[in-house]
Amino acid sequence: MLHVLTAILVLIMTASLSISSDNPPAIESLKEQISVRFSGRKPLHWGEKVPGVRTRLATDEKVIALTLDACGSASGKGVDALLMDFLVREQIPATLFFNARWIDANPELFLRLATNPLFEIANHGLRHKPASLNGRSAYGINGTKDAAELVEEIELNARKIEATTGKRPTLYRSGTAYYDEVAVEISRLLNHDVAGYTVLGDAGATFTAAQVKAALLKSTSGDIILCHMNHPESGTAAGIIAAVPELRKSGFRFVRMSDYPLR
Repeated sequence: MLHVLTAILVLIMTASLSISSDNPPAIESLKEQISVRFSGRKPLHWGEKVPGVRTRLATDEKVIALTLDACGSASGKGVDALLMDFLVREQIPATLFFNARWIDANPELFLRLATNPLFEIANHGLRHKPASLNGRSAYGINGTKDAAELVEEIELNARKIEATTGKRPTLYRSGTAYYDEVAVEISRLLNHDVAGYTVLGDAGATFTAAQVKAALLKSTSGDIILCHMNHPESGTAAGIIAAVPELRKSGFRFVRMSDYPLR
């Protein structure tokens, strides 16, 4: 009887789950509903390309999506002005993933980028945590400890972005880009596709310019490139600037992730 009542409760609570910009549920209510729905679920996968992560554009056209993360750690709240100025000057679209801490450190710049139609604004989480249902870590960073904390990680930053820009993001990339498959399900319930990648463009802004260029020049149709826009001291800008003319000469166009269906 207890199992029956629990099942009924889950159905009632999750049937009413709806994330609306006009009338979003209170965050505590949302956390409770999703926690109940996923109670007892044990993730089986952990990594960057677990089931449900979108890693490519669903097209054979010669298009590639440049994505740039702004992570907002203590040493990662800067902006690569050389890179961003280049993208604007050359009219290169990009999808920008913002962490809440970076937004707080750069509010005027965030608004300026968000109002530029070249750029698509996406969600990089509240505290830059790996997306986990049980606290798994990646690169020494502890993941979200449960469903409730994962909801905070995604939803609170989504609401922060929407409050500033007037538009709710639809793409989410976790801190470190690590997930379990249950976290991916929860992201979808919160109306976010999980944005993976196929081309590791700058390895967390640690590549030299030559390495960044070499990585980008291996791009194929429909690839998603992962780089960073918050480390001006890195080789990211120089590498991208060197690679773009060659990619264009080869017939590639740059697009935002939302310009094509994802797979």
